[in-house]
Amino acid sequence: MIEASYTQPAYKLLSFSSLPSSSLLQILEYLTRQSTQSAATKWGFVCHSSADPFPVSVVAPFCFFFCFLAPALLLQLVAWILFISMKAAFLGDGRLMGGECLGDLANFSPGFHNEFSSLMEKPYLLGFSFSEAYDALDPNGNITIKWDIMSWTPDGYVAVVTMYNFQQYRHIQSPGWSLQWTWAKKEVIWSMLGGQTTEQGDCSRFKGNVPHCCKKDPTVVDLLPGTPYNQQIANCCKGGVVSSWVQDPANAASSFQVSVGSAGTTNKTVRLPKNFTLKAPGPGYTCGPAKIVKPTRFVTQDGRRVTQALSKFLDEDYRLLPINVLGLNLFLSVTVTWNVTCTYSQFLSQKTPTCCVSLSSFYNDTIVPCPTCTCGCQNNITQPGSCVEEDSPYLASVVSGSGKNSYTPLVQCTKHMCPIRVHWHVKLSYKEYWRVKVTITNFNYRMNYTQWNLVVQHPNFDNLTQIFSFNYKSLTPYAAINDTAMLWGVKFYNDLLMQAGPLGNVQSELLFRKDKSTFTFEKGWAFPRRIYFNGDNCVMPPPDSYPWLPNATSRTSTSLLTLIMVLLSALLLLNAHV
Repeated sequence: MIEASYTQPAYKLLSFSSLPSSSLLQILEYLTRQSTQSAATKWGFVCHSSADPFPVSVVAPFCFFFCFLAPALLLQLVAWILFISMKAAFLGDGRLMGGECLGDLANFSPGFHNEFSSLMEKPYLLGFSFSEAYDALDPNGNITIKWDIMSWTPDGYVAVVTMYNFQQYRHIQSPGWSLQWTWAKKEVIWSMLGGQTTEQGDCSRFKGNVPHCCKKDPTVVDLLPGTPYNQQIANCCKGGVVSSWVQDPANAASSFQVSVGSAGTTNKTVRLPKNFTLKAPGPGYTCGPAKIVKPTRFVTQDGRRVTQALSKFLDEDYRLLPINVLGLNLFLSVTVTWNVTCTYSQFLSQKTPTCCVSLSSFYNDTIVPCPTCTCGCQNNITQPGSCVEEDSPYLASVVSGSGKNSYTPLVQCTKHMCPIRVHWHVKLSYKEYWRVKVTITNFNYRMNYTQWNLVVQHPNFDNLTQIFSFNYKSLTPYAAINDTAMLWGVKFYNDLLMQAGPLGNVQSELLFRKDKSTFTFEKGWAFPRRIYFNGDNCVMPPPDSYPWLPNATSRTSTSLLTLIMVLLSALLLLNAHV
């Protein structure tokens, strides 16, 4: 066995028990002839072989290179190659290179150990999250799906799948979410709690016990409220409705438990599903690849016990534990918790806008409507049934026979053809305050908007004094600049926006304090810069159509009146002289 040792202090570097010593001894013998005893003594290195007693003193730099530095660099290079391969495996099929373990050469490079441990403590550094959309008002908003394996079964495992809504103002409304994926192998679902698949699939290959679902690409939906307790788990059974993080953080998650079969019973055989597709309730979300994360910790309702998903080689602080292999301290991680991140894009959800904004003010009789054909054009000739007249005698029959696809809006016939209109009215101006009335009108006969919300950008929100009948929270996407507000209805009062009709509207008033350094009614300053309804950007009127100030209007009227009076006086004088 070839062994390299350092005389001060004793620090064992590497042991090779299976390699022949002859080839290395020939190299050391050649180097020995070029060395002197003084050089070896100066540096304190002694190389020897226990298999072939040939004690030699080697020139320090050569001995340092071949006995210390070269093996360390070589093995660290191999570790880096394995590390890169592991990342590729995570991004590819979601498992850890068939169960192979990645080691850290801690004895050679403590800095590398620290760096690797920090990567494991920050799992987002292990993979890239590809987003299809970016929201400047909610840059970190996403829906994170966490897949935790809790226990093993004879032919698979039991996992808890939890969906966390980390979006500030975008929620999942009725009829709720649906989650689809593709199995990596021939897995089946034996049973579920808190959720169910929409189809069972072909389970003819099973005799006796029949699985809950045998489809290659199952689609899971949440159970409805009132489900028996023996079929529930925590955060389930809300009909797929998930609140936004700001509105109701206690209900911003949804979970179900799944028992997977034909999946293998070890970390080497289990593979994460691929191609996650989230609909909430329609399209709009794009899900990235799965990546390894810390195991989830579950706290009981009384807060007295904490459990966690399966994980090996992690201490109580989620730090990697060393395992000695061939004389090396290897830092291994075989975890069974994965994350899938899904981001929202309005363009994927709807090809056309879903809301528009109209404007008015107390100082001008002009009402600026939503732009014509904002969400589509009225055309009952070529597309019959695209809209319904408010006073149509067939309204009830059309709405009741709308069919299964309730995602497609059936709107009231208007010039803008939008399901939602937000009206901003500058109502009053006091000495030190000014008041605004906001009205949201639903023109969609097929949708009741539960837990609706409105996000408004206006520079005077930092001086908001009072708001009536709406909830309010300041959003500060630009750090110290407070110009964005989130508004939503009061629970059990106006948090439900009814379908189109007499009850299909909600309204409130906002009272602002005037800031002498910024307040003005000129150039449309009193109107919002941007409005979102349920996370979708609403179309604003063009700026040149905003209501004019009364000063500008009066000046124009006076000048025209003066011109007319001058012309009439001139004509009268001319007639008198004639």
